[in-house]
Amino acid sequence: MVLLLSLGSAAAKQTAPSFIRDAEIEHTLRAYARPLFKAAGLNGDDVEIYIINSTDLNAFVAGGQRLFIYRGLLERVENPGQLKGVIAHETGHIAGGHLARTRDALANANVKSIVGMILGLAAMAAGGGQAGAAVVLGSQDAATKSFLSYSRTQESSADQAAITYLNRTGQSGRGMVEFLEIIGKDQYQPQSTISSYYRSHPVSSERVSALAQRVKNSPYKDTPASDADVIALKRMQAKLYGFTRPLPKTLKQYPESDQSLEARYARAIGYFRYPDLPKAIKEIDSLIAESPSDPYFHELKGQALYENGDIFGALAPLETAMTLAPNEPLILTFYGTVLNATGDVRNSERAIVVLNDSLSFDPNNGNTWDQLATAYSRTGDTGMLSLASAERSLLEGNYQKAIFHAQRAQDFFKLGSPSYLRLDDIITYANQASRKQ
Repeated sequence: MVLLLSLGSAAAKQTAPSFIRDAEIEHTLRAYARPLFKAAGLNGDDVEIYIINSTDLNAFVAGGQRLFIYRGLLERVENPGQLKGVIAHETGHIAGGHLARTRDALANANVKSIVGMILGLAAMAAGGGQAGAAVVLGSQDAATKSFLSYSRTQESSADQAAITYLNRTGQSGRGMVEFLEIIGKDQYQPQSTISSYYRSHPVSSERVSALAQRVKNSPYKDTPASDADVIALKRMQAKLYGFTRPLPKTLKQYPESDQSLEARYARAIGYFRYPDLPKAIKEIDSLIAESPSDPYFHELKGQALYENGDIFGALAPLETAMTLAPNEPLILTFYGTVLNATGDVRNSERAIVVLNDSLSFDPNNGNTWDQLATAYSRTGDTGMLSLASAERSLLEGNYQKAIFHAQRAQDFFKLGSPSYLRLDDIITYANQASRKQ
């Protein structure tokens, strides 16, 4: 639950794009991005950030103010400046309206459709024409009718905007140049191995030169990344590595002789997934001893215990994590999930409070609505069970099911009450969306 992954074969990833949801990683990306969004005149709360579980090196914007970042890129960057440079560049595309020609087609598209389209086009570009076409045709909505590509002019414009945003926030753009130099090496690789970032973001020597000159003239060119940003990046990369590689690879990358925070973090994850719970808990407890107020270490301990069968043992560390990070919806949802898993009605009553708190921060998490439906079912609240089921079905794009649950729920609420009116909205939206399919 800390890191939600849907791992499988390459073909499975293409046909069913998966996303990574993790409270700490999303917090880090938001911390990097928010100042840049503000410098660009954007409301940070309006920009949605998605992490795609793919080893490809890519990032793009689509469907209005949606920023997609691939796991491969997060693992490849060498310092915070490189990652911030990518975020600043993509922010330049958003603020510059570079997707105006496809924005109307993509704005209302399902997120999975957008990613399915992108992965399908990547497959075709890499030589998998039929497979790629199947992915694209399998994607829904108008997203299948458009594709993302940026002209050299737009790329240069986004570069210059990015440097402006970095300057406004007192940060160096040197990482942007470094990242473009990494991407630029792709042009010398076989066509099938060229990253999709290079394909969709053309890199030229003139572009790199112009960017380097702008960085050279910046008063912040030599400003180093903060220690906190460096540590956050190392933690994020260690966490991704531990969750996505088998234990032997994790131990090779982060050997037991390495007692750095990020190495112990990666090993703790690798051990509990292996599973070797005693070793995992030993590593986690060492991290908690050093940083007792870090919510993500307590969250990880709760996950390790829960996923190894100790449901009741997971409650205490998760409650601590929730207390330390009361505004982290993913931690709240995980805690509510474990409360439900105990099978105790009193814990489900507690879960209702916790899960509703989570929804106040992230109302579009289908898993939270699913757990809330479970809690209402346990406590015998049929009306709220049906309402939560309607919300979940709506988010999943199952419009007929959403209508069914919403109409059923209306029997339990007073005409004109807030819940009744919300159910009316669900029915109306689901009917409109189903007619477009």
